[in-house]
Amino acid sequence: MPLVSMKEMLNEAKANQYAVGQFNLNNMEFIQAVLQAAEEERSPVICGVSEGAARYMSGFKPVVDMVKTFMEAHNITVPVAVHLDHGSSFEKCMEALRAGFTSVMIDGSNNPLEDNIALTRQVVDAAHAVGVSVEAELGRVGGQEDDVAVEEAEETYAVPSECSKLVKETGVDCFAPALGSVHGPYKAEPNLGFDRMKEMDSAVGVPLVLHGGTGIPAEDVQKAIGFGHAKINVNTESQISSAASVRKALEEKPDLYDPRKYMGPARDAVKDTVKAKMREFGSSNRV
Repeated sequence: MPLVSMKEMLNEAKANQYAVGQFNLNNMEFIQAVLQAAEEERSPVICGVSEGAARYMSGFKPVVDMVKTFMEAHNITVPVAVHLDHGSSFEKCMEALRAGFTSVMIDGSNNPLEDNIALTRQVVDAAHAVGVSVEAELGRVGGQEDDVAVEEAEETYAVPSECSKLVKETGVDCFAPALGSVHGPYKAEPNLGFDRMKEMDSAVGVPLVLHGGTGIPAEDVQKAIGFGHAKINVNTESQISSAASVRKALEEKPDLYDPRKYMGPARDAVKDTVKAKMREFGSSNRV
């Protein structure tokens, strides 16, 4: 099955009150784990790729090639999108697009509103011309994930009227408003702004995206889905389960040196994490 954009899968998820997970790819084992989990759960899936992870895996095109190769090798039949996570510029989005990404996020959230709108519209015009979906962001999501770091003092909640303006003037396919989630582990109990989230859903209209999906209680996830979130991003939780598996294998067998003996279990741990999230988000058995 060829790679697809995430527009249709998110519109369907929003209409049917579930969310599709974006699970970030960090190496070969993560690619295998995410694809196998999606096939076993019969779930659509979004493979998130940050600029830093792409550099680690030798570039945007090698990542797309690996995803396609493993899809063929494992006979993946569910919808799969490859999505640039937190694209830092128009040029990076175009680089990903030319490499075969089927979706991109342009993160202009650090810019003034009008500059964010102009940049996002530029990406949308180019991406939509070739059937690639686009995600945008407004407000500042706290914490750190890959190249993205926002100190607590810099966090800002998105304003519904500004979000509505951005979405209407750019034509983005989905939208990530900052509403209290953070990248990376939570230092305290998550405090999502549900009142503003409800207002945001009414104001924006397109599927919403929840960044920082690790550590959010299941009941809060369900509330967020009820308020229009059709895409939830998960990376840290997969990384933690992978690292824990590697530590366990090496602690039990300190002389172990064959990477297949500790990276294989790590891959399985990531797959189990992804499958559990798919069930929690309600995307299992939707294909």
